Amino acid sequence: MSITMAKADGVTVFTVTSDPRSAYPPLCQIIKGLCYNPECCSVSQHLRKVQRSSQSVLGALHIMVGLFNIGLGVILFCSHGGASYQMFSTGFPFWIGALCMLFGIIGIVSEKYPSPCLVISNVILNLTGVSFAIASIVLYSNNITNISMWWLCENRDYNYSLDAQTTDLSPVERQMRKDCLEGKESALMLLRSINAVLIVLSALELCLVISSAVMGIKALRSSEKEEDKKIGDPESYKPLLEEVTSNPIA
Repeated sequence: MSITMAKADGVTVFTVTSDPRSAYPPLCQIIKGLCYNPECCSVSQHLRKVQRSSQSVLGALHIMVGLFNIGLGVILFCSHGGASYQMFSTGFPFWIGALCMLFGIIGIVSEKYPSPCLVISNVILNLTGVSFAIASIVLYSNNITNISMWWLCENRDYNYSLDAQTTDLSPVERQMRKDCLEGKESALMLLRSINAVLIVLSALELCLVISSAVMGIKALRSSEKEEDKKIGDPESYKPLLEEVTSNPIA
């Protein structure tokens, strides 16, 4: 499909030539013709040379952070106390992990097929990822303060708590109470450690999205400078000059 545009005084006329072999309806063909730019969607060898393997490394780290978010989030969900009500209601470890993996996949694809459109999309996604990384740090920090295993060490007759009276307990019950409270403290320490690891991973994700966005912006700016250099290079006009001088006007 080809689209041509003509402007007059207060009037703009679009002429659309549809493709009869296309399975898409005319409206979709028009949208494709307006949005598709071969220059933007074609692979740039200069971008590939500038980016090298940096985006692939960052993309692999993105995916690892996402998998850790999902895996450790499952542990917190199954621990019956490691996840706060906010985590249960929103399920943020899973969608944060999915977003991290999406950032990584887009970064790897933008390096394998470094067209300007993909690089720009990667930069935009990583810039939005800054806010998601900060939000995950806040959410995990809030979750670590709400971890409680109040149901552990409970008994129908008495509660094994730190304030419970031990004078009415038998030696066996005292030992059971002590072992239960020690196990509870160990479990709480383990769950807090998992949350701390997730906070560190969120901080790492923040560094990754910033690094990926900065590298993408540098690659785009370098590509623009290369294009400007080619336009201003006198060598690009040499064949035309040679043709004119070799065929002088009589």
